[in-house]
Amino acid sequence: MRIEMTSEPGDPGRPNEDYASAALPSSGQGGAVVVLDGVTPPPEDVGCAHGVPWFTARLGGAMLELSGSRRDLELTGCLAAAIARTADAHRSTCDLSHIRTPQATVVAVRWGEESVEHLVLSDSALLLERADGAVDPVLDPRLGELPEHLRALRQRVRALPRDTPERTAARAEYARAVEALRNAADGDGFYTAAADPTVANRAVTGSTPRADLRALLALTDGAARWTETFRLGGWAELFALVRKEGTGTLVARVREAEATDPDGTRYPRGKARDDATAVFAAVGSH
Repeated sequence: MRIEMTSEPGDPGRPNEDYASAALPSSGQGGAVVVLDGVTPPPEDVGCAHGVPWFTARLGGAMLELSGSRRDLELTGCLAAAIARTADAHRSTCDLSHIRTPQATVVAVRWGEESVEHLVLSDSALLLERADGAVDPVLDPRLGELPEHLRALRQRVRALPRDTPERTAARAEYARAVEALRNAADGDGFYTAAADPTVANRAVTGSTPRADLRALLALTDGAARWTETFRLGGWAELFALVRKEGTGTLVARVREAEATDPDGTRYPRGKARDDATAVFAAVGSH
């Protein structure tokens, strides 16, 4: 079975906040992939002494282990248990109620002899390549469905020159407004994996007969920029690039596109360069 992954920090001087892993049981009949994208907090206190890379490594490792060892649990149950386990690991030392407590987006896939299960939470992406070659994206659209006033504020931030007091102030205002919607109890916001296990029930989930799939590709939004930000091709073209040239080529092409627009003027985005992770797995026999 071909499994290939690439993960690269957006800034070589900062730790990579993404996480990627894959497992193949000794039986050879199944496997699992887990990809997380840690949410970068502002520089002020976030109530946690450990940081985002520690959190994603803990949560991702727990999710991969549970996906393989607890076949009796659906992926939502695995995620809930992984969140609870990770929270327990630093509950005594950190303020898990802090609005900026470490958190992450999640893509998880698990396959056995008959079916391929998937889970997507927040703005990472999963692409499923069907047996007939069609590529279906599995996305959680809620972060992209922000209220109109927030979309307008985001556009204002992107229109302001970088490294100016005006942009810094507008971005802080936007960040506070978005934070108020993250993991909101009323269900009107969007969701990330943080310290509350019940958020697992908010994930986009599904199952596909394994015979109907050739392969899958899990992407953090830094790698998905090839399609979503730089418009270099659609999801099918992105998948074809990875199948032919590999996950490393995809990340390299994203870096090239970022370099042509270092200030984000032509292609507005929150970070000039972002952590980028892609995991490809051939799960079918086609």
